[in-house]
Amino acid sequence: MQSSSQLTLESSVVSRLMWRLMPFLFLLYIVAYLDRINVSFAILQMREQLHLTDRVYGRAAGMFFAGYFFFQVPSNLVLEKVGVRRWIAGLMVVWGLISCSMIFIRGPVSFYTLRFLLGAAEAGFFPGMILYLRRWFPANARARAVAWFMTANPLAGVVGSPISGALLGMHGGGLSGWQWLFLMEGLPAILLGTAVYWVLADTPANAKWLSEKQRSWLVDELESERRANAGGEKGSIWSVLASPRVWLLSLVYFGIPACMYGVTLWLPTAIRSLSGLSNFHIGVVAAFPYLVTAIAMVLVGTHSDRSGERRWHTALSGLIGALALAVAAYGRVSIVVIAGMSLGMLGAEAMVGPFWAMATARMSGVAAATSIAVINSIGNLGGYFGPYIIGFARSGDGGFRGGLLAIGAVLAVSGCLALVGGARPERSLLPARISTRPE
Repeated sequence: MQSSSQLTLESSVVSRLMWRLMPFLFLLYIVAYLDRINVSFAILQMREQLHLTDRVYGRAAGMFFAGYFFFQVPSNLVLEKVGVRRWIAGLMVVWGLISCSMIFIRGPVSFYTLRFLLGAAEAGFFPGMILYLRRWFPANARARAVAWFMTANPLAGVVGSPISGALLGMHGGGLSGWQWLFLMEGLPAILLGTAVYWVLADTPANAKWLSEKQRSWLVDELESERRANAGGEKGSIWSVLASPRVWLLSLVYFGIPACMYGVTLWLPTAIRSLSGLSNFHIGVVAAFPYLVTAIAMVLVGTHSDRSGERRWHTALSGLIGALALAVAAYGRVSIVVIAGMSLGMLGAEAMVGPFWAMATARMSGVAAATSIAVINSIGNLGGYFGPYIIGFARSGDGGFRGGLLAIGAVLAVSGCLALVGGARPERSLLPARISTRPE
């Protein structure tokens, strides 16, 4: 058991990490997430101006994740060699330029191409950030840190939805509102990318903003965890690809982006079709589900850390989300459909914090970077499936029922598989001081 002085030191270090690292990482992820979902508002004008069908939009929205899939592992391996600051800075500048280039979309082919390139450029960002958090936060604070980081997803919607709706009203300089939207929301990635190198430190040993005592404790603590996990999943890239647990966790994760992006990228369209609101008011209404989701993510992640339990926090969140999507699919009143879709998104996003804490508990060395990238790249194919299946179903009957039932079923399967994927207790693989901590 830890002494009270050790607990106090641990608490001070985690608090310092939260206040020093999380705001900037949080801002980076808001910009990243906004650049991938702002198409959900742009399509409100693009559909008519460029004569795009629902199926074309669904495929283009999901094409981001095809680029994500093919470039995730190579990008994370490069990150492992050159360091977080250099690689993330470069990626942000590149994807900012691609996001701005979306103003040149003229039809399906250019739409597909630029969304694919945007996904390829962003492929290394999220797994790089998960790896970065793992290298800075001790194990029993990791789900909370990931949950706080991931709240950037819904909060990007809170901030970005009204802004995106308002930008659609901009016209001038030969550009339509949707083109101004892509241009104005792509520039922050370029600016923040240039700042990454100067703001972030690669490792805790280089963190001058920690006291000598705090830095020494954190380095020793992370090293002891690394040694304790040295018998877990490690080795070559091929051994990671051959790991049944990595593939099972990839299947668990598949349902999360399938639901997240299936709902996120169609929510503005659903609100318009069910309510007939203006673009700005659609943005205001869409912001509320994101706000509630952000609160739920933090609560679930914090409770998971305090209890030390990962599997059931992941599974129950997914099953509740799946049930909500089924209610939305058969809802006959607009508020029931929108609320059900929102709760489905909430359930999927609440899975993220405990899922990544569970998934990374037994990883070390190069295998950690590779495993995170494999799980994230395969799992994020769900981000292609979700938007596309809804667009495909709407092309058939103009409604959302078939698509919502499909992504709801996938989310339910993910919830059930989480009970299998995390069945082996993680605590026995952590240092003794963590495993003896009272529940």
